[in-house]
Amino acid sequence: MKKYSKVMGCIASNFLVKEAIYPFYASYKITNKCNMRCKFCNVWMEKTPVLPTEEVFKVLDNLGNSSITLLSLEGGEPLRRKDLGEILRYANTKPFYLFFTTNGLLLDRVPMEEYGRYIDYLHISIDEGHDNLDMLERLEEYQRFAPVCVQTVVTNEDLGVLEDKVRLIYKANARTVIMPAVHLANTDNYYPDTEEFGKEIKRLKKVYKSTITTPNGYLDRMKHPHGCSTSSIIIDCDGQMFYPCRILQQKTCDLTKVPLMEYLESEEARGFREQMKACNKRCGWYQYFATNSFTSLREFFSAMKPYYDGR
Repeated sequence: MKKYSKVMGCIASNFLVKEAIYPFYASYKITNKCNMRCKFCNVWMEKTPVLPTEEVFKVLDNLGNSSITLLSLEGGEPLRRKDLGEILRYANTKPFYLFFTTNGLLLDRVPMEEYGRYIDYLHISIDEGHDNLDMLERLEEYQRFAPVCVQTVVTNEDLGVLEDKVRLIYKANARTVIMPAVHLANTDNYYPDTEEFGKEIKRLKKVYKSTITTPNGYLDRMKHPHGCSTSSIIIDCDGQMFYPCRILQQKTCDLTKVPLMEYLESEEARGFREQMKACNKRCGWYQYFATNSFTSLREFFSAMKPYYDGR
């Protein structure tokens, strides 16, 4: 209750100043090591040093004392960390919901029954780029670990077969968040046509009820020059935060040393938020363009409705 009282105050502050000073969603890339080489991803190319366990705990403490209410532990491939059980147990003691994102290829080699006790939602990246479409046939099996949401990345090459994946997810009574392949540094551009992408997802949301969590507000904002928001943050495997966003590749705060809330209220952070407002890249990065779902009640319920609807 103490945490959520703080969060409500942060939401009110954001609303009053009409600026996303305080974020509510964070993705923490606890490793850049990966067992895949996806063509649209550049995380596996990075040589950034990975924090030891105790330093990861410091980042989790920092996030627990902040406005963050949803944390996604990601990679690289987080299942490659030998201390993952310790990290998940520690994260479970903090006042936020915990998502865990994996490409799933190592699920049969780790103690997922144990890990699942600490995870609120298991996000499995399944698509052509990850070359693991066969995992769609095992979704019901994976749901014994934790509720499953399939993270589906769509490129300009496979929008036409998106429905095949959504149909299988629907049959398994799982959920999916669908996002475009953002054009990252040192990768080829596989970004799909914005208009066609949005139109197809809206159609599929009507056909496969309570399956797709991608909010309509995100699909609309993708077309706007300045549709992104700093109500979401990304933390690299060295504990440093990309701010205002990862596309700009600026690491501006070490969360093993600096309190997040203190930094967000600084003049430096305010300047970076102004920089984001002026950005005209229109990258479509889901996390930055969809975060109104965590600050707008209407969009929040639109995004979360598929998780709770029965069929």
